[in-house]
Parts: sequence; structure tokens; C-alpha cells
Amino acid sequence: MRFRRLKLSGFKSFVEPADLHIEPGLTGVVGPNGCGKSNLLEAIRWVMGEASPKSLRGAGMEDVIFAGTATRAPRDFAEVSLLIERADGEAGESEVTRRIERGAGSAYRIDGRDVRAKDVSLLFADAATGAHSPALVSQGRIGAVIAAKPTERRMMLEEAAGIAGLHARRKDAEQKLRATEANLARLDELLSDQEVRAAALRRQAKAAERYRGLSERIRLAEARLIYARWAEADRAAIAASAEAVATGAEVARLQAAMHGAQALQEETARVHAARRDAAAAARIAASRLCGRGAIQRCGGWPSLTG
Repeated sequence: MRFRRLKLSGFKSFVEPADLHIEPGLTGVVGPNGCGKSNLLEAIRWVMGEASPKSLRGAGMEDVIFAGTATRAPRDFAEVSLLIERADGEAGESEVTRRIERGAGSAYRIDGRDVRAKDVSLLFADAATGAHSPALVSQGRIGAVIAAKPTERRMMLEEAAGIAGLHARRKDAEQKLRATEANLARLDELLSDQEVRAAALRRQAKAAERYRGLSERIRLAEARLIYARWAEADRAAIAASAEAVATGAEVARLQAAMHGAQALQEETARVHAARRDAAAAARIAASRLCGRGAIQRCGGWPSLTG
């Protein structure tokens, strides 16, 4: 992999867009202290996926954005593009771009296509380079290499040997494997929980089936009881109707007898009144006869009874 061009805009001291063409051979940048030579190297490391602000001499990642001066206003974003030429058998060139905005974080693109930071890291790791490649030597890096721990030296040798990409992919595969194992463990737990719930549901289903059977039997018994009560009430109603008819006939007979007795009573009263009237007439007649002096001849008052 070869670097062909570096484009900067708003990155640290490069407030205006700037292009650095890297031609075949030796390319050098010469300038006084503070002119931004180290910023070029940091821009390369930043676009290659550097995630530590301290490695870029900043307290936060947004410190790479131009902060402004007495005569220039600060920028709201910084963008660095690196044009690379593939040397691994793939034809053509690729442009890797990283852009950061205040309060929005970083975004990566490869040939205009949005990608992840890990994709950019793997792209450079496969080419035995990257943001922490020993080929990128910044200020104080020589002393850090000399004082490096065995583990750090091993990482440098692995990057120089071109197997850093394999280690990165292995690490990614191991993380996926651990995630898969965790998912399988979680799946086992879920299956156990589901089996427990299934057993409980089976018991509930059996109880529900038994309840359904008992409910059906209860409804049948209630229906039979209601029918028996209805049949008994129907028979009682028929008997009551017959009794009512008989009672009505008896009432009619008694009413007829009562009417006959009333007629006889009236006839008896009429005869009694007639006899009373006849007796009164006879008494009056006897009184008249006696009044004419016939009491002695008659031998007393006649009897009016009968």
C-alpha cells in the first residue's frame, strides 16, 4: 500500500483546505518549529483510525478541529482524506476520509461510502500498517520504542511482519465467538425458562380441560334439574286447571242450589205473609162479630193459630 495524496481541511492548524502530494521516492516537509509538520503525521494517524486524543496531543477528539485565532474564527468541523494505492493485487486507488463535527462525533468513508471505524482499521491492518504502525514515527516515538515493554515490542514486530491484520481479524472472530457463546448460553436459559413455562401451561391446560368437563356436567345437571322442575310445574298446573274446572262446576252447582233456596225462601215468605194477612183479616172479622153481641152465642173468642 502506498500513500498518494493527503487532503486536510480544518484539521488543527490547517484551517484552509490543503493538499500534500506524496510522490514516489523521498518526500520531505521542511519548516520552522510550530509550522505544522507534526500535524501532518497526526492527520495521517487520525484518518487511519486513531481513537486516543492523547496520541494526537489533545484532551479530547474535538481538539483536532481548528480552534480559531485572534483573526480567524474557529471551524465547526475537520476533515482529512488519504488517497492510497493498493499493492495487494487489487487494481485502482481508494480514498479514505474521516470527518468530525463538534458535538456529532466522527464519520468514516471509503470511496464515498459510509463505513465503520473497524472497517478502516482492518483495511490498513491487512496492509501491515495502521494508526499505531511503527513506520509512523512522531515526536518522542524513538524514546518510546526504546523503552517499550516486551508486549509492545511484540506488537511492533507483528505489524512490521504484516500479520497485524490477521490478529485484528482473529480478535474480531474471538469476540464474535464469545458473543455467540453468550447468546447460546442465553438461549439455553431461555429454553429452560420456556420448558418450565410449557410444563406450567400443560398443567394449566389439563386443569382447564377438567374444568371444562366439570362445567359441562354441571350445565347438563342444571338443565335436567330445570327440566324436572318445569315438568313438575306443568303437571301441577294441569292438576290445578282440572281442580279449578271441578271447583267451578261445584261453585255453579252451589250457586244454583243457593238460587233455588232463595226462591223457596221467597215463596215461604210470601205464603207466610199471606197467612199472616189472612189471620189478621180473620181476627178483624171476629172482632167485628163480637162487637155485634154475638160473643155469648159463640162461647168466647175463636182461636187464630194455624
